Amino acid sequence: MRLLPDAVYLKLVYRARIGRPLNLNSPKSFNEKLQWLKLYDRNPLYTKLVDKAEVKPWVAERIGWEHVVPTLGVWDSFDDIDFGALPERFVLKCTHDSGGLAICRDLSTFDMAAARRKIERSLANNYFWSGREWPYKDVRPRIIAEEYLDPAGEQVGLTDYKVMCFGGQARCEFTCTGRADGNLHVDFFDTEWNHMLFTRHYPNADVPPEAPERLKDMVAMAERLSEGMPFVRVDFYEVAGQYYFGEMTFYPGSGMEEFDPERWDEELGSWIELPELD
Repeated sequence: MRLLPDAVYLKLVYRARIGRPLNLNSPKSFNEKLQWLKLYDRNPLYTKLVDKAEVKPWVAERIGWEHVVPTLGVWDSFDDIDFGALPERFVLKCTHDSGGLAICRDLSTFDMAAARRKIERSLANNYFWSGREWPYKDVRPRIIAEEYLDPAGEQVGLTDYKVMCFGGQARCEFTCTGRADGNLHVDFFDTEWNHMLFTRHYPNADVPPEAPERLKDMVAMAERLSEGMPFVRVDFYEVAGQYYFGEMTFYPGSGMEEFDPERWDEELGSWIELPELD
């Protein structure tokens, strides 16, 4: 499959996952337009913005270091990590992918072997190939340790607040809850935090999450970070009244997650204005 040109590969995978042909000549839906952006919106800045280490100074210049999760270290390999210099709680992530994550809530009981297996498997994987998300292709695979954020001092899972920005304007947000329990729920909200009545691949939570205290600040900062970009999702966490930048994602779900009702795929797609090709 790696020998296939990107457009051919994406058409095959899109048809298999979404169940209909991919229209790249006149894309209309959100999922279709994300595939088009993968192929034709090749801003070299995006490679820095998807790198979990390199993005931090760029973000800090625009919204301040106080909104960036503190970094405890960056290494090329698992063997380079000096665990004796880390605190009792921390988070390990791979800088170049999605999912290369190991959370340490107590260093004395941390499953080092399992963390090594997961991290080393991610380090060996080029995230570009599965969805042809080109910004990841040239990101240097490394490991980053970050400060552990605990919203209540009780080791509860964080809620992700994900702001969807279209041409630098926030149009909706969504939350991810239950990930730590392996029972992920996703809920979309408009900019006034009214629950939007559709799902995208994952079910809604039984009780929709409440709006974060700093919602307006998150939206304003997401719009600042997304200026000049046709589409990007900007993620935040909120802890004790403070908000922190999480990551920037240009192709949520790789643009291959179904909407129910399906009409919302075209509704969100109508919010993306594709750039003109040179």
